[in-house]
Amino acid sequence: MTTSLSFAARFAARPSSLKTSRAAFKLSLLAFSLTGAFVTSAFAADAPSAATSAPPKSEINAAVGTGVKFTPPPESAIPDDEFGKMVKLGRNIMLDTPKYAKAYVGNTLSCVNCHTDAGRMAGSAPLWAAYVSYPAYRGKNKKVNTFEERLQGCFMYSQNGKAPALGSEPLVALESYAYWLSKGLPVDEKVAGRGYPNLPEPAQAPDYVRGQKVYEAKCIVCHAANGGGQYVNGETVFPPLWGAKSFNWGAGMGSYKNAAKFIYANMPYGMSYSLTPQEAWDVAYFMDAQERPQDPRWQGSVAATRAKFHDSKFSLYGTKVNGKLLGDIGAPKVR
Repeated sequence: MTTSLSFAARFAARPSSLKTSRAAFKLSLLAFSLTGAFVTSAFAADAPSAATSAPPKSEINAAVGTGVKFTPPPESAIPDDEFGKMVKLGRNIMLDTPKYAKAYVGNTLSCVNCHTDAGRMAGSAPLWAAYVSYPAYRGKNKKVNTFEERLQGCFMYSQNGKAPALGSEPLVALESYAYWLSKGLPVDEKVAGRGYPNLPEPAQAPDYVRGQKVYEAKCIVCHAANGGGQYVNGETVFPPLWGAKSFNWGAGMGSYKNAAKFIYANMPYGMSYSLTPQEAWDVAYFMDAQERPQDPRWQGSVAATRAKFHDSKFSLYGTKVNGKLLGDIGAPKVR
């Protein structure tokens, strides 16, 4: 497996049109993170592979411990033909979804915010592992979903937008990119590296106050005190975690279990596994205890919507936190 890209290399992998306005801001935040609040051990004592055989810090990334053996092809291998054009469009949509799929996006997030390294990184829900795992039954909508239908859900929930029609250019482009990334990978639902690495139940129940302290120490420099993210010239540099510009209550990250797994393996950015499992659970709880756009599956009331779609201890939708009923913001906006 190719080791994790450096911050500069990951940034260089973005489309050239995105680099100029973001470079100075990102590098300044990187400098702060390396010298200030983000300085932590690359491996916590109870993180995976903490033995003497652990890889060097420069190689620690979300793929560690997943057992992944597959390496997707490099960007330079994208063919220079009509199919390659569609693959490149899919990659661009991954990196800057509001720009390249504007009609279907209702926030300022991009696919790469949850699928790092342009959807290539094992342990960060890579597209190549997802592509060979569909069609598949999903409990979320209680039916067998094609890969395109799964992508539609990402636009509806994570992007707080609307689903592109099956066969539309954005879905064909993303499917083409995922297909190309998975070249040589057998069709197997249990492919190593899919999704996010498992995380054991915390020793203590996730806690808002502890989570807030983790957020203030490790996350605030990128995602801001109000969770609204960071922007330069109207472009998203670091994504919003809650509020009107973030994912809605129907997104997978709306489960603080899912969020904890992602955070543990991927955050702070470029410092995988630097949080303890308990810290990951706590800060995920804190993040999901904030208000965000309404679930588009709204049933007319918070109680009814929770009963049908959020009947889980890992969803805070429809529960009271600090005296506030989460999700009590009325019907979703029409997209």
